[in-house]
This record gives sequence, C-alpha cells and structure tokens, in this order.
Amino acid sequence: MIFQLSVRSCPLSRKTNLTGWRVLRSCLHSSSICALPGTGPGPGCLYSPEELSSVSTEKPHHTPVLLKEVLHNLDVQPGQVVLDMTFGGGGHTKAILNMVPEVKLLALDRDPTAISLAEQLATETFGRVKPLLGRFSELNALLSNMKIKPGSIDAVLLDAGCSSMQMDQATRGFSLSKDGPLDMRMDGERYPDMPSAADVVNTLDQQALASIFTAYGEERHARKIASAIVEARRVSPITRTQQLASVVAGSFPAAVVHARKDRLHRPAHIATKTFQALRIFVNDELNELHAGLRAARDALTPGGRLCVITFHSLEDRLVKRFLQGDDLSNLDQYHFSPRKQGTQKKKNDGENIYWLPLRRKVIIPEKDDVKENPRGRSAKLRAALRR
Repeated sequence: MIFQLSVRSCPLSRKTNLTGWRVLRSCLHSSSICALPGTGPGPGCLYSPEELSSVSTEKPHHTPVLLKEVLHNLDVQPGQVVLDMTFGGGGHTKAILNMVPEVKLLALDRDPTAISLAEQLATETFGRVKPLLGRFSELNALLSNMKIKPGSIDAVLLDAGCSSMQMDQATRGFSLSKDGPLDMRMDGERYPDMPSAADVVNTLDQQALASIFTAYGEERHARKIASAIVEARRVSPITRTQQLASVVAGSFPAAVVHARKDRLHRPAHIATKTFQALRIFVNDELNELHAGLRAARDALTPGGRLCVITFHSLEDRLVKRFLQGDDLSNLDQYHFSPRKQGTQKKKNDGENIYWLPLRRKVIIPEKDDVKENPRGRSAKLRAALRR
C-alpha cells in the first residue's frame, strides 16, 4: 500500500507501525515543507528564581505520580547510584534526595527546559545530581561519555509520556485546554528539522492520518477525524492546538462530543486520543520507550531495581511484555498482538533470564491520590529486579 502525500508519495504499510514514524518523517523532510505560521515553539518558558528554590523547601511544580509506590519499590540505599530517566519537573528526584541524601542521582531528559531545572538542582545539591540531556535512545552513549560502566547503576526510574511541565506550557502545543502553536516536540528546538504536529496534520494524506490515530490513539473514529482535518486544512493550515481541537469536535454531533468519558467516567474532550496519537508519533515515543528499557537493563547492576510508570495501554503493554522477556526486536511487525510461542527468553525453570517481578500485578494510584492529582489517574507502575 502506498500513502499518497500531498507533495510526494511515500511507501508504508496500511497499518502504521512503530518504524513507520521514521519513514513518514523522512517523507516530511523530503517534501520541503515550508514553515507554517505559528508552528514553531515559543521561547523557553523557564521557571522564575522563586520556583527554582532549594530542594528542601521547594513546592513541586506538580505532584509526582505514584510517589510512595516508586520510593518503596526502588528501595534506594545510602551510597547508591540512581538514574531518573525522565527528570521532568524533578518531583521524583527531589523526593529520592530528601529520603536518602547520600545518593548520586543521574537526571536524564530530552527536554532542554527540564535539564535547566536539573542543572539548577545540581548546583543546590552540591553536585549530587548529574544532568543528562538526551533521549532514551542516547542514554548508553551519554553514560559512556561520563565513564559510567554498564551494570553499575543501582536503581532506575522511567516515567514515560508527557510531563505536567510540558502540558502546562501553552507554547509547547501539548495541551487541549490551552491555545498554543501545534508543536508537541519534546526536544524543543534541539532538532530543528524534526517535524512538528502541525507539519503532520497539514502534510500527510487522509489515510496516513487515520492510521496514526488508530495505531497510536486507538481512536475508533480515526477516519472521520482524518477526513475533517483534510477538509479544514484546504481552507487554512491548522497551526494551533485549539484550532485542531475545534476541527475534531466539529466532525461529530454535539451529543457525541459531550458523551465521551475517561476511565473514571468523567467528561473527556473528543480530541484527547487524537492529540495523544500525534504526540506519540511526533516524538517516536514507543520506539524510544523500548530503547529506554533496553538501556536500563544494560545499566542496572545485578539486584538493581527498575520502576516504569506508563499512562496508556500501548506503553503499558510494551513494558509488560519487555519484562516478561518477549522478543520486541522487530517492533514494526510486532503490533502488540497476542504473544507468540517461543518468543520469551527464559531459564530452564521457566523464569525470565533478565527480570524478577517485584509484584505480579500492575500498581495503580489509590483513590485519594487520584483526587489530589487527577492527571495521574491513568498511571500504571511496573517494578522488577534485575537478575
């Protein structure tokens, strides 16, 4: 099957897969897309000095998700080396530092704004925090540059998805509730040639868009939404978050728009899954998550602990099967279908050769925690011990 793009064609299977992101990104680049008005991210919205106060007194920018469960399962001890693979606003990192001051903490994030916060925290903690700017897929090289050998880290936390800090900045283009440029690039301006969400919705054809919404948003009405986007952009390029949200909502009757509920049966915007799909696609999140899991496995010492927080079923399914030992080396053909026989790497006694689950069942937030932090309502935590 060939997806006919508006500028040139690009080969891709009918069912958008995980490596399809690289193919479509290549098509976007080769199409010589002109810069669309309003698509670039705004200036870095860094925190004020008051918000960057000391680790002992600062009120977190957001409430860390599943904090007590993370601290319990990481079980950090004095003198250990801990890797926070998604520093974000630093909530989990600061809690670890407060609980166990005698630790060295490596803070990774692909977002330059987050790394600015990590650098400030490093100064305040006299070097106990080491910021690392990069993606999950770049972690091995970053650790090597720091002379940190494989198998030398005691605990790893990987918090997947979009941070509250990114969602709260309208200029980043992630939020449905705040109008801003339709950007969604977690890396900011680190990779200027990386397509934004506006590039995607204004360039790919209807079938390609529908495939993205189906694969990464699990959206049942993907074709209807894709059709509405194509019709709307013929009148004017879609460059703003509220503009896209209105286009999606306008493709449904009012009764349908107001009928959608989240998992807690609360009203949910009809464009939520569309925004999720675009964000995952633009940032290649599933491939990056898989790369991060492999990097964590390589970095952990035997007996080291891994905690992974996910926020939707695609992420959780990937993590679950990785920890079970499934062969995910060919993600473009995997599609998270029912597991095939013989794909797990196990010892003779049937146990996974890499991981020992700390809990068999996934950990979810308690009701009181959801009331305090509604954004964490869909969070799931999986914890395992490196063999």
